Amino acid sequence: MTRSAWQLFAGAAVAVFSALLAPITLAENPGITLALAAPSAAQVPQADISNHRCLRCHADPLEKTRVHPDGTKINLFIDTQQFDHSVHAKQPCNGCHNNVVKLPHQKPLPKSIGCIECHKQKLAAQKERSDPQYKRLGIVVEQMEGYLNSIHAQPNKKDISKINATCYDCHDAHNIGTLGSLQRAEHRMKNPEVCGRCHEKQLDEYKASMHGKALLEKKDTKSAVCSDCHSTHSISSAKGDPMKLTITKNCGNCHEKARETYFKSYHGQVNKLGYTNTAKCYDCHGGHNIKNVDDPTSTIHVNNRLKTCNTCHKNADKGFLTFHAHGDASNFEKYPDMFIVSKFMEYLIYGVMLFFWTHVLLWFYRELMDHLKGCGHREDVEHPDAVFFRRFSPIWRWIHVLFAMSTMVLVITGTTLLFSHTDWAKAVMTLLGGPIWEGVVHRTAAVIWVTVFLSHVGFAMFNIWKTRKTFRWFGPTSMIPNWQDLKDIVRMYKWFLGFTSRPKFERWTYWQKFDYWAPFWGAMAIGLSGAMMFNPTLTSQFLPGWVFNLATIIHAEEALLATVFLFSVHFFNVHFRPEKFPLSTTIFTGAVPLEEFKYEHTQEYDRLVAAGELEKYLVKRPTRTVESLATILSALLILAGFMLLTLVMIGYNTMH
Repeated sequence: MTRSAWQLFAGAAVAVFSALLAPITLAENPGITLALAAPSAAQVPQADISNHRCLRCHADPLEKTRVHPDGTKINLFIDTQQFDHSVHAKQPCNGCHNNVVKLPHQKPLPKSIGCIECHKQKLAAQKERSDPQYKRLGIVVEQMEGYLNSIHAQPNKKDISKINATCYDCHDAHNIGTLGSLQRAEHRMKNPEVCGRCHEKQLDEYKASMHGKALLEKKDTKSAVCSDCHSTHSISSAKGDPMKLTITKNCGNCHEKARETYFKSYHGQVNKLGYTNTAKCYDCHGGHNIKNVDDPTSTIHVNNRLKTCNTCHKNADKGFLTFHAHGDASNFEKYPDMFIVSKFMEYLIYGVMLFFWTHVLLWFYRELMDHLKGCGHREDVEHPDAVFFRRFSPIWRWIHVLFAMSTMVLVITGTTLLFSHTDWAKAVMTLLGGPIWEGVVHRTAAVIWVTVFLSHVGFAMFNIWKTRKTFRWFGPTSMIPNWQDLKDIVRMYKWFLGFTSRPKFERWTYWQKFDYWAPFWGAMAIGLSGAMMFNPTLTSQFLPGWVFNLATIIHAEEALLATVFLFSVHFFNVHFRPEKFPLSTTIFTGAVPLEEFKYEHTQEYDRLVAAGELEKYLVKRPTRTVESLATILSALLILAGFMLLTLVMIGYNTMH
């Protein structure tokens, strides 16, 4: 007998002997059993167990299931045809069932399938390969990372020894199809059924929905399934903000236009900033029970819509029903009112800015040329004026300070919503403490702005009343535009182009009058639209719902116009002209050097001299402290204005 034969015979004898002693040694010393069994031919290493040996038992169509003594029912049958066409076709059975070290294996066999570790090891082993097949492993590992952080990987509340769902609870372990395969398509069709094994109530609702009927009855594979909305692996609790945001975003993967119009609304802007305290898609349309708008049971059916709105707007009445939840200002056929208002505001912005930016560029050019030639007004730094002309009383200076500060607060809080798609808007919203506090700050600033505005109107009317016998509505001291302003505009452009000398102005120039009257238009357009949106329930009792759509457009566009005009044109007129650069403090000190006043407002100077009234307006130069404080305040406001203008331009240029 050869040596190898003797070894085989000895190994078999040891195996038989160990089996006979097993009942004794198991009770007396388990270590003996393991030691004796170590060289056994029956305990084959993992890699040596071929799949066909497993399939001798598991491919038997006559025994597909088995019930253990504890009542547990297990599936035994493996469809070899399906498995041969799966992504794991070339894998050995005990590559996944890694606790099978011999055949027959113990019964019942504990589950110890390590999908994650296996895929990570394969990715590490193949990371240098460029084959797309192996690049897919990286995607699988990324999905696993999402799964490990998901609610499915968390301990089950009813039995903390188990997790909520494993890989093979959702994936058919032996029938995972390759990309583009029939199995992969079938898996999508079965997605609701698979999720419904745990989420039975949600499955029943889904089956009755328009998505469910399209998929299950019409076999429309493009219809939404559970994973389209909830995602596949990074699934978190539907009660948490991350999943609420994810679902809302995922709705737009199919309903792109609806998502676009939603994100232009207040509801959508808050959502885009990462907050969920406003209405989301499923708050109006339903979650799993989404029905067609014509379905009488739909939450957005005309007979049910008010009830749906009342979920958030408790006292809303029928006026809400005409609100365009997904109104599109670019669609004239469906929303002509929004289209017309949007175009009007758009042309207004372009017209105003085109005129004044042209005005700025020409003015800058002319003053620069005159400055280089030694013409125009220059402040004598070595011998500054000791005599100043009082332009503004203390009340008007304080009004301007409050106006400026409240306006900037309104800009930063308002554009944070308007440009919710930007990173800076998200950062600002975080600093403000979220949309609720943002709303409080915005409305507080609005109240201050309106109060200051009405106070100014009150003081102005009081002064007019005091001088009613001598006041001339179109006179030299009036802010009301007149024919002389039109003549000054024409002459100013002639001066820009070098055809004539610089015009001589009275107390108020035409651009100062424009700056003055702009807030009146702003108060009407921005103020009224803001007031309507501040209390929509009250507004809907008197006005139809589509007014909110128009108010949203007007509020945003007019605010945009005011912001760009203030921080570009107004800043140039007051601070950045070559004759004024780097800044003017007149509005805060209330006084201007007499020589500068004589140059800027020649007609008023001549009129006051002729009437013998100049002396009563003359004051001493502001103290160094006052000038320093005014300079610091002006510089801070200018810096803040430029920062706001930069943020607005970034937002505007990236929103389309």
